Amino acid sequence: MTAPLDGRTGGPGEAAGLGEPGGPGAFGDLGDGTYRNPVLAADWSDPDVVRVGDDFYLTASSFGRAPGLPLLHSRDLVNWTLIGHALERLEPAESFAAPRHDCGVWAPSIRQHEGRFWIFWGDPDHGVFQVNSPDIRGPWTTPHLVKAGKGLIDACPLWDEEHGEAYLVHAWAKSRSGVKNRLTGHRMSPDGRELLDDGRVLIDADELPGWFTLEGPKLYRHDGWFWILAPAGGVESGWQGAFRSRTFHGPYEERVVLEQGDTDVNGPHQGSWVRTPAGDDWFLHFQQRGAYGRVVHLQPLRWDADGWPVIGNAGAPVSVHEKPRLPPQPASAPATDDDFPGGRHGRQWQWSANPREGWATSHAADGLRLACVRSADAHDLRRLPHVLTQRLPLAPCTVEVGLRLDAAAADARAGLAVLGDAFSWIGLERGEDGTVRLVHRFTEPVAERERDAARPRPAPDGTARLRIDVTDGARCRFLADTGDGFRPSGQVFAATPWRWVGALLGLFATAPAGRNGAGTALFTHFRIAAPAPRP
Repeated sequence: MTAPLDGRTGGPGEAAGLGEPGGPGAFGDLGDGTYRNPVLAADWSDPDVVRVGDDFYLTASSFGRAPGLPLLHSRDLVNWTLIGHALERLEPAESFAAPRHDCGVWAPSIRQHEGRFWIFWGDPDHGVFQVNSPDIRGPWTTPHLVKAGKGLIDACPLWDEEHGEAYLVHAWAKSRSGVKNRLTGHRMSPDGRELLDDGRVLIDADELPGWFTLEGPKLYRHDGWFWILAPAGGVESGWQGAFRSRTFHGPYEERVVLEQGDTDVNGPHQGSWVRTPAGDDWFLHFQQRGAYGRVVHLQPLRWDADGWPVIGNAGAPVSVHEKPRLPPQPASAPATDDDFPGGRHGRQWQWSANPREGWATSHAADGLRLACVRSADAHDLRRLPHVLTQRLPLAPCTVEVGLRLDAAAADARAGLAVLGDAFSWIGLERGEDGTVRLVHRFTEPVAERERDAARPRPAPDGTARLRIDVTDGARCRFLADTGDGFRPSGQVFAATPWRWVGALLGLFATAPAGRNGAGTALFTHFRIAAPAPRP
């Protein structure tokens, strides 16, 4: 087994101060030696995993949000915590000064080689990048462009330690290149900085009857074979394929190794193979869940008599299964709650674009103080770079946050949002007469300006407790308490994803364009909890 599955340096244990585990239904661990899928019940799209000693590290697509390349840690493949990000800002920086929700970091691959962690990814508009670090917690290098070009996506490296060679494989985005359904391979310099040839098509799925939209390759060396694990058929209804060849450049033979069968797991789509210290094999992949994005499943993997991988239950996804034979771990999931200690937000939050100085104001007390940044796009949250976001949980939940609007500028506003191709938010706005009112607004996917979802009502103290009750199907009921208890506002809003990204929860403060600063808003006690029982 090569470095992608079995690194040489021991990894750190869980970091302190990660916050409370993430929300209702977040735990895959059932507490009785079994787990249920998904093990990551939110939009951790296009997961890839590496083992280093007794530790497992996962990264995922982060698209146009910053910081990017989330880093998750586990000791048992079931319980995960978010320990940081590998990409502080997206490059080229000028391309990500404004939101580009479906662009940026697509399908990264994480590997460990010669004492360093490496992450490669494809940006469909710019090319293949990599960052690396001797420590999973950084510091990470600035992004290095390995191959420039349009439509280069889903990049994965391989260091073949037995023969001292390095390789890279990637897929294609037809929207940028006019090419799809094929995988291209290169010889790569051992330092991971350049490709040594123009590339050759390793697999042209147009030549495979019934195969389409082949993408997301993960490259391995095992049992004398080069292996490419790659999905096809599209994220909603496709399957996971395995390809093998005695030489890197092929020819490759193929087999379907995981498909929906008679389960309710549509897809199942691209993921990562990993081996435990005991020699057991597992596979993590995603499932597309509409507004919730791409949730992560864990499948057992074994090898048949002919040396092919068999994933799940005879090639179909499992819903409940015995946990990996690894030391017991406390139940955990990536944090969601945040008290914003010392005015700082937790790792679970990402900006909608590369951040700028002054969006968040430092102070000594608890609570997140956001500047009401002036913008000509204040009427459309989809266009604002200064929206602070986190993932929408898969399970029904109640989301709450406290808000105080301190800005004195007319039309300054701040609130709690559900953000996607359509969006809705509830919050506070300063009127022309200086009073503060509670407002609830929304917009449809094709609309360019928001409009009222409910009639404004007074918020005499300039404060409110804001709430969203999220039920099955990502149906969102907005409520607010301005001093007389929680009262519902407007109609139920059905959250929508962007093309590749699930809906997000967002906190924002903004104001219409103008010369002077508009003031600030203070957010306190952000919580995601199980919904309250109905009377």
